Amino acid sequence: MPLSERQLAAFAEIHAWRMPFDTSPRHLAGPGDARHVTHGLAAAGWKPISDPLSAEIVLRSPDHRHSLQFDPQSSTSAWWRLQTEPATTQHGWYAEFGELVPAEVLAGLTDTLLAPTSGESATLLPVLEAAGWIIDGRGVAYSNSSGCRVERRAENGTGTVPWREPERVSWQIEVRGDDELTARGSRLWHAWFDGHAPEHLVTAFVTALIDPAPLQRAMFDRTAHYSAVQQPSPLTPQQVVDAHTTRINAIRARARAARRQKQPTPATAPATPAIARPAARR
Repeated sequence: MPLSERQLAAFAEIHAWRMPFDTSPRHLAGPGDARHVTHGLAAAGWKPISDPLSAEIVLRSPDHRHSLQFDPQSSTSAWWRLQTEPATTQHGWYAEFGELVPAEVLAGLTDTLLAPTSGESATLLPVLEAAGWIIDGRGVAYSNSSGCRVERRAENGTGTVPWREPERVSWQIEVRGDDELTARGSRLWHAWFDGHAPEHLVTAFVTALIDPAPLQRAMFDRTAHYSAVQQPSPLTPQQVVDAHTTRINAIRARARAARRQKQPTPATAPATPAIARPAARR
């Protein structure tokens, strides 16, 4: 079932009357509207395979290799789960995200998953270093504003590894409610990517997370922490809706173009030989 105009209209109806507030930093902005994620996937042809009367949503990609689960009744700290099945020459992989992950940040990952990969992409820790994050000798990165940490760990779980080692590692992103990021602080939300997750997708997620542009939230939307800063946005509600629609239309167009490229070129029918006409009688 593709994304319908009725579903887009429902998104517009909700957001058209909500005055947006610029909310930053992004890691404290709160979950926002999950449809930033689900609408993008549906526009690319992902289909729901879950019970439509359940609070749980499960979407599966057209090739049946990827699936995304959103479970707001989860008994664990992971409300979002992204899983990829192994292919002939590729490993399967798994990632999960906590309740308060901003939907727009997760959409940065899923939009990249939908896009065709092209050439080399930036590796994660140099991106953080360029953004002013502090990286210690173990390869753990700390945000320049308190509260967020990105850590890569050896796949066997024995601890962190130097970030320049060519070793398969998992990635852990944590947002905590204290200034020192110590074990004493309560964890607000997390993201975890296993050792087979493509690094360009981890980088896409973190790039969206560290983007200095604020996220738009309504006045009484839930944030991840009381220290999130909110101020009236210069954007109008209609501009927020239009930005969502423009993004969805771009995903639709890219998906249509990809489908056209995969369609086999019809074979050219052989030319019909000319039929010789009998000579006219004199």
